[in-house]
Parts: sequence; structure tokens; C-alpha cells
Amino acid sequence: MTTPDPQHNPEPPTFLQTLTSVLAAFFGVQSSKARQRDFTRGKPSHFVILGLGATALFVLVLIGIVRLVLTLAGVS
Repeated sequence: MTTPDPQHNPEPPTFLQTLTSVLAAFFGVQSSKARQRDFTRGKPSHFVILGLGATALFVLVLIGIVRLVLTLAGVS
């Protein structure tokens, strides 16, 4: 009995796998196995939506940190 080859699995990546790929893209690191999976089985719309959401969250966190630092510094 042979083990199933993950590259021939027709199922799309799970939400967690897609999120991990998007976060890896933020840092510029991605394994070739995950990249292969994303390009062969992933839907571009899922990556775009998660990427936009992650970017918005990142910007909101930065704004919050800047406001906190300004408040603690007594500027605002």
C-alpha cells in the first residue's frame, strides 16, 4: 500500500494553511512545498481576501501603538 502524495490531493488548502501562507508572505518566507500547494490547489480570491484583512489588521495595530506611545508621551 502506498502513501498518498500530498501534491496530488485535489482538496484546497484549509483556512489555517491559507492563513499561514499569507503570514509567511508578510515575512517573505515560504517553503517550496507550501508554495506548490498554494499555486496548484489554492484559490486566488482566498489569498487576496486574507491578505487584505491581515494588512488592515496590521495597519490598525500600528495606529494603536502610535496613539498609545503619543498618549504616554503626553503629546496627544
